[in-house]
Amino acid sequence: MPPDLKSGAAWLASRTPEQIEGFLAGLSQQAMLALPYLFDFWAMAHQLPPDGDWKTWVVLGGRGAGKTRAGAEWVRAQVEGARPLDKGRAQRVALVGETIEQVREVMVFGDSGILACSPPDRMPWWEATRRRLVWPNGAIAQAYSAHDPDRLRGPQFDAAWVDELAKWKKGRDTWDMLQFGLRLGARPQQVVTTTPQNVAVLKEILGNASTVCTSAATEVNRAFLARSFLEEVTTKYGGTRLGRQELEGELLNDAEGALWSADRLEAAAVDAAPELDRIVVAVDPPVTGHAGSDECGILVVGAVMDGPPNTWRAYVLEDASVAGASPQVWAEAAIAAYHRHGADRLVAEVNQGGDLVEAVIRTNDPLVSYRAVRASRGKVARAEPVAALYEQGRVKHLRGLGPLEDQMAEMTGAGFVGRGSPDRVDALVWALTDLMIDAAAVFRAPRMRRL
Repeated sequence: MPPDLKSGAAWLASRTPEQIEGFLAGLSQQAMLALPYLFDFWAMAHQLPPDGDWKTWVVLGGRGAGKTRAGAEWVRAQVEGARPLDKGRAQRVALVGETIEQVREVMVFGDSGILACSPPDRMPWWEATRRRLVWPNGAIAQAYSAHDPDRLRGPQFDAAWVDELAKWKKGRDTWDMLQFGLRLGARPQQVVTTTPQNVAVLKEILGNASTVCTSAATEVNRAFLARSFLEEVTTKYGGTRLGRQELEGELLNDAEGALWSADRLEAAAVDAAPELDRIVVAVDPPVTGHAGSDECGILVVGAVMDGPPNTWRAYVLEDASVAGASPQVWAEAAIAAYHRHGADRLVAEVNQGGDLVEAVIRTNDPLVSYRAVRASRGKVARAEPVAALYEQGRVKHLRGLGPLEDQMAEMTGAGFVGRGSPDRVDALVWALTDLMIDAAAVFRAPRMRRL
């Protein structure tokens, strides 16, 4: 037996066939039967939880790096006792995946899932109608979908396994609800297994003092992966940003496919704006008006417009957005920004509020120059022409717009990957569309040229 159990697999791999045969011959029948299920013996370093008093263990890794096996074996270690009917450290476990199907097919029944890792005398059974695993010692692991974070309200746990958190659409909401339920026992813990993506909730988890992290590239698990797979993906994606994320398990500073990169936003920063020809205030009203509502995005943007449209420059002056506001409150905030900056127009999206949006604005100030806009395309389609203005270096930001820029960094070609709705970004898009895109189209129209 090797002196360090955690190096057992590497020790065996370095032995001669005769030494391996001698090692196996020295095991009792019970030890021989148990050996395949002693994960500490076979595991790679990144698959074993670090020492210390941590609450969250994050396993970052490339595709096929053994993250799922690490999560499944950690759950086993929590719920199993020394003998089949002995209780383990945990008795109530949450299994949280992107969907219930992902929990079932990957975390429970997958090739590296809990059932595949469990020895026969400790094998749990799956109760399909109740979406849970039950062990012979009474421990229970309940399945939850990240698409439905409210189902985590009420239940309580002493352990949790969270899989592929970085790709959840409602990642922050689901994570928050799980934290409120992780309250049983003396020291409840959770493991997160995920391929990294630049999403705020994952970065915040990694930044917590109670979090520990292990990581590995796809290559470290090559013994269990098809050679053709490794050769093809390495050839195609090696050295690319996607390869760094999906194969190296590297957490990149910019979200894959982000419309606005951190470098581009940094390059847009200025200390002051010049004299402006036009200023607009754009409003993206929330659907409802109460404490739990989305924010009301209110952005103030101005432009220098002398010369042809391709020479125009825009400056984002203020983010006056308000959270949890009633129509009266956000209308007052928008009109105050309008007068504060001497704006020429107030632009408001009316998809949700219709005529009510204009009515509440006119009630507060009937003389406001107002334009209603209606979204006929998705958020990404509307944002892409505006992102192109940033690529051309034609939009600048006054400093201090952190919340807006945080949302911009989470807007990708596949959609918004942050929490809630990108209301600040929506308002920004409406403002720049009015100032730079729609106005340029009017300028180029034959009638305008004749004038």
